[in-house]
Amino acid sequence: MLLQTERLLLREFTQADWSAVLAYQSTPAYQRFYPDVGRTEADARAFVNNFLQWQQEKPRWRYQWAVALQKQDKLIGNCGLRKSHADAWEAEIGCELAPEYWGRNYPFEMGRLLLRFGFTELGLHRIYAHCIADNRGAVSLAQTLGMTQEGRLRENVSIRGKWHDTLVYAILQQEWEAKVE
Repeated sequence: MLLQTERLLLREFTQADWSAVLAYQSTPAYQRFYPDVGRTEADARAFVNNFLQWQQEKPRWRYQWAVALQKQDKLIGNCGLRKSHADAWEAEIGCELAPEYWGRNYPFEMGRLLLRFGFTELGLHRIYAHCIADNRGAVSLAQTLGMTQEGRLRENVSIRGKWHDTLVYAILQQEWEAKVE
């Protein structure tokens, strides 16, 4: 399955993508909001293999795409929509991007495309996101996509010995339709 914007290509993962994933997931800037540090080749291969397994699900209920620059097919991140089971009416949205590509509005392009796919192709009623409250980029993205903050989970994530709050954002299908029209 392939999705695209003017600048980005959202394509299925391939086995060979592990090295590009390892390169960006190993950077300190990327690891700032993740509890795991010191990524290895085995970690990156397992990460990609997980998504390769999702591609085989029948019916498919979890989608995670490799994000590449349209003109170069260079992997710069990943994004996805994940339902909790095949018949779920809601899905979690998420994305990550290599730090050298931050500040170029790529996550907004990915997010808009994922919302459209979720509401029009999957027939979802609600799409939600969890983000670390201190992650200003993720919070801004959720708000820019028209998502509403629904809650705050206090100190529910520990990253290298420091507790962080998580925010929950969501958008309903009718809210998305009103913004698109």
